Amino acid sequence: MAAVPFKLSILDQSIASVGKPQGEAIRNAIALAKSTEKMGYARFWVSEHHNNDTIVGSAPEILMAAIASQTTKIRVGSAGVMLPHYAPYKVAEQFRVLEAIAPGRIDLGLGRAPGSDGRTAWALNARANERADEFPSDIQDLQDWLANRPLREGHPFRGVRAFPAGDTTPEMWVLGSSNYGAQVAAHFGLPYAFAYFFTDGQGTKDALHFYNSTYKASLRHSKPYSALCVWALAADTAEEAAFQFGPRAHFRLHRDRGIFLPLENPETLAKHNYTTEDRGRLKTFHDKAFIGTGADVKARIDALVAETGVDEIVIVTWAYEEQARHKSYQLIAEAYGLDS
Repeated sequence: MAAVPFKLSILDQSIASVGKPQGEAIRNAIALAKSTEKMGYARFWVSEHHNNDTIVGSAPEILMAAIASQTTKIRVGSAGVMLPHYAPYKVAEQFRVLEAIAPGRIDLGLGRAPGSDGRTAWALNARANERADEFPSDIQDLQDWLANRPLREGHPFRGVRAFPAGDTTPEMWVLGSSNYGAQVAAHFGLPYAFAYFFTDGQGTKDALHFYNSTYKASLRHSKPYSALCVWALAADTAEEAAFQFGPRAHFRLHRDRGIFLPLENPETLAKHNYTTEDRGRLKTFHDKAFIGTGADVKARIDALVAETGVDEIVIVTWAYEEQARHKSYQLIAEAYGLDS
């Protein structure tokens, strides 16, 4: 990737599709990781969501283990583990095991948001709301456990260690879509990933400015390191890309109304009778999206990097047909010369 002044990585969200078994989305993630490793991408991250008919990846640490055992070079990570649901010590143990499976290749991306509705968060952990307030403290504990360091003086768990021990340590990231995550990442000297695709870019500049201007150097990271996660899709032609984008746009239309549905077949949606208002909203989604040929998507990404100065772009792509998703990542890799 020497020819590219920033890294390119992937986020997989295990998206369910109409007429297909949900387990297929999990198996597709493993196959995509193996394929995109050969294309030259730097990382492959998987997400955590709960009680969601669209995004069915609910246990990233398990999916990471499968991916790590079937790849050899690409970094494998969570984007992210929703920390308020879990005891930090258990997360440390899980990621120490992952680090043993793939030494030097594991990323622990952490989020504070529930990744679900309030009732589901309660089902996962009755103290989730309280734990959200302890997010910075939990991160500090995690750093020490992962690095096999004693916890701070006076901590009730100071003598507790996370195993298996090893010579390498997972790389921690803070994920977010607001200034809060940027603040936490800067305070602890950790890499920060902003969910650009959550907000259509709103809040990006403020969060990155806050992160870069308040960053405190850490032992592992002497300077700030930031990434943006963007939604993108490439095809051989702009028309084909627009066609494959149809299911994602249809999802957005319903998500904004609080309805979460599996991806529809683009052939079906091409015949759908949308209202005039909905057609206008779909056009807005299309105009804002990073879609087109590989060169088109590269131009959009390059402009975003030039504007923000980030060190890495993480690409998330949804497509009803898995072949179209693989093709999209291949075209973007070719546009950047990753696999050359």
